[in-house]
Amino acid sequence: MTLKNKSIEKEFLDNIEKIRHSGSIVIVEGKKDKKALGKLGVKNIIELNKKPLFEIIEDIAGKNKNCIILTDLDKKGRELYGKLNSGLQSFGVKVDNSFRKFLFKETKLRQIEGLENYFKTLNF
Repeated sequence: MTLKNKSIEKEFLDNIEKIRHSGSIVIVEGKKDKKALGKLGVKNIIELNKKPLFEIIEDIAGKNKNCIILTDLDKKGRELYGKLNSGLQSFGVKVDNSFRKFLFKETKLRQIEGLENYFKTLNF
């Protein structure tokens, strides 16, 4: 295991811990994403179900001033992220995208539902 890999593992775990204790609402695309994050101890997760995006944005803006958007890192997920990010920020919600950027830059993970398996592959 290289030093770089150790550093990535530590950053991954630090990010998960930060999300667990942040009190922020975490937005995911579906049930599998919610389940994967739940198994990592993350709570306060909102699933993008059949509700229109503007309703979700208004609901979150009414409840919380901080959120984390963890849509998938594929084309559809990036489009959803863009719409959610701009919509939430227009309501004054602070969007923390540090974990999303980390996943995109430092891992090959592109589906949030794969987080649990990625976590299992880490060496401790």
